[in-house]
Formats: sequence, structure tokens, C-alpha cells
Amino acid sequence: MHPKVYRAFERACAERGAGGHVLEIGAVPDTTSLLNMRALAGAASKTGLNLDGPHSVGGYEIVQGNANDMACFGSASFDTVLCNAVLEHDPFFWKTLAEIRRVTKPGGLVVIGAPGYRELWKDRLIRSQGGSGTARGGRESWLNALGRRLSAWRLFDLLINATPTFRVHNEPGDYYRFSLQAFRDVVFGGMRDVRVRSILLPPRLIGSGLRA
Repeated sequence: MHPKVYRAFERACAERGAGGHVLEIGAVPDTTSLLNMRALAGAASKTGLNLDGPHSVGGYEIVQGNANDMACFGSASFDTVLCNAVLEHDPFFWKTLAEIRRVTKPGGLVVIGAPGYRELWKDRLIRSQGGSGTARGGRESWLNALGRRLSAWRLFDLLINATPTFRVHNEPGDYYRFSLQAFRDVVFGGMRDVRVRSILLPPRLIGSGLRA
């Protein structure tokens, strides 16, 4: 796990009062587990779930199971649910999201991370210029005209329109990447006080929300 991703989870958990009974989906039996975060030092209990297991680690247990069907846990069992670098490897990630909602207590905190993609060049430049009305419209027209001219050269077209994303990493499969909108509307759909950050380049998305 990239150190900045770990710190982003630590920050989200600290700011949002993570604790109580905690579950990490995709937990590993080493120091990179999110269950080792300082923000969870006072947690009532810590449990990990992984396809491989079980594992006994100082401070928490990792049980074997598939996040698509977490029948080993009762509904509304956890105050905090963490999940990083799992959804992109899950061919049925929507089943995992449904199970996350089921096992999280009402008002409980959910924090999820996954590789994403986002626009980088033309649209961000327009926004950075600010302004409105005719001035902004003029910038957009100028940039659009420039983009059309440069798109005649394939390299420039790539630079203007590309949306970089994290490399393919088959562990054991690699199926999905997510936009910021997908994180807000799909991954955290129906949750309250949703916050989504994009960090690093290529982007990794870190989102958090409260179960309704």
C-alpha cells in the first residue's frame, strides 16, 4: 500500500471518529493492514476478512471469507468498515457494497479506496482560470479550438484527452476503475455526508460516508 494511501485512510478515520467494532475487508496479516492505524488504537474490537485465512495477528483476527457474502457476520455488526484495493479485483463488487451496507450499523462509518481516473488537462485548465459569462466562454472557445487543431497530431490528442489510471495488477484479476462521480453516486450511493478525495497520479480515490 502506498504510504499516502495509508495516511489518507488514517486522516479520514481520525477526522470522522472511527472506532467501536471495526472490520477491514481485504485485511492482511502484516503492518500494512489498516487495522494497525493509530486512529483505531481505542477500537473495541478489530476483525479482518480475506479470501486467504484464517490468520491470528497481535490485536486482531483475520477470518476467511468472500466479501460478496459475509454471512459470517450479522447485520449491523460494525461501527466502522474499511476496504482498500479490493473493489477493482472483485468481479461482483456491487455484492460487496451491499454486504458492507448490511454489516455496518446505522450511522456507522465506511471508508473505501480504489484506483480511479479523472480528467487532467483541458477541463481542469478551464476551471483553474475561474471567471464566468463571456470571459469564461471565451476561454472555453479558445481552448476547444486549440484542442481541435492539436488533435490532428495523435500525440497531442493523447495528452489533451487522456485520463491516466493505475496499472493493471492481476491479483488474481483486475476488472474496474472508478470515476469520482461513480464513487459518490454508486460506491457511496444512499449514504450520508459522503466525502471523496483523489490522491496521487495515477489517481487513487479515497471515499468515506455514514450508513443511512
